[in-house]
Amino acid sequence: VQLQASGGGLVQTGGSLRLSCAASGRTFSSYVMGWFRQAPEKEREFVAAISWSGDATYHADSVKFRFTISRDNAKNTMYLQMNSLKPEDTAVYYCAARGSAITVVSQHSRAYYYWGQGTKVTVSS
Repeated sequence: VQLQASGGGLVQTGGSLRLSCAASGRTFSSYVMGWFRQAPEKEREFVAAISWSGDATYHADSVKFRFTISRDNAKNTMYLQMNSLKPEDTAVYYCAARGSAITVVSQHSRAYYYWGQGTKVTVSS
């Protein structure tokens, strides 16, 4: 599967953005999906993940109640709604997919096989 992330940009503290991750292929619904981010000079970190159907979602504590992951399998697209943005949310955001037919949701980046190119989010103070 090929992934294309979009929706990043420059926003002020307290603002909102919605990231999208468009996937190619006909079997998008069989992939566990996730969002990760990497700030300058920091390691890549888990943001959120979602099960095949979208019924199960997981969010990092740092973004819980501010960010929401979702997916639309009919559109082969995953989303990350980001509200109440803070300067520490500034990073390049990557979408990722686990292997086809793997059902376990993971917070570990090494569990994801396919990666998008990243979209940059900058939150100004």
